[in-house]
Amino acid sequence: MNTTKSRKPFTYVNSTNYFVGLFLLAIVGFWPSYFSKFFDGTADFTFYMHFHAVLAVLWIFFLIAQPLLIKKKHFALHRSIGKISYILVPLIYISVLLLAHSRITGEEENLGLSLWVPFKDLIIFTFGYGVAIRYRKIMPLHARGMIVAGIVLIEPAMVRAIINLFFDGNFVPPAYLVSIGLLYSLLIILIIAERKEKRGRWIFPVTLGLYIFVHSVILLQYSVPGWQAIAKWFAGLPLT
Repeated sequence: MNTTKSRKPFTYVNSTNYFVGLFLLAIVGFWPSYFSKFFDGTADFTFYMHFHAVLAVLWIFFLIAQPLLIKKKHFALHRSIGKISYILVPLIYISVLLLAHSRITGEEENLGLSLWVPFKDLIIFTFGYGVAIRYRKIMPLHARGMIVAGIVLIEPAMVRAIINLFFDGNFVPPAYLVSIGLLYSLLIILIIAERKEKRGRWIFPVTLGLYIFVHSVILLQYSVPGWQAIAKWFAGLPLT
């Protein structure tokens, strides 16, 4: 029995189902603070917020469509749509940078730490998308990279969903810790499920290691060498 093939539907071809779940999670997480505002007339968000939200939704739709095209064997269309990411991904980076910059208020004492929160997601996203593009002709590795580039969206949505469902919309540390625990559990499940794979099984362990590092900086308030200087330089740029 070829166990590698038996695991592929769970990890790759059927990942569309999981990305649909991610979209629903994002709706639940951001409904009170964003989506619902369009219905009660209080959507007074900045352009930077709208810009980022639109691109994030487009990225989720991209992640939903691509594995589905592989499953339906529309390989040429998959490759053609994939090239859209060469435009979409740089715009996502720009949206994160602009949104983070627009939220800087005066002389923040913990500027480095506050900017680390959005920038840490870019670290994970860069790794996942980088793997996907580097190995775009090796489907198992390409697919894992794209999965990581989708997993990075789980934490922001999950934290807010937990807060909205169990803490009346108020941020509390346990909600963040629970979301981290669930995220790590997902990665550990993927690592165990792929332990017998001959190619690419290093991707999810590296992702878990990166998450442990970026979360340790936040939870332990560790000062990354040079980061505070970079944060001050970024804050001083005339971007927003």
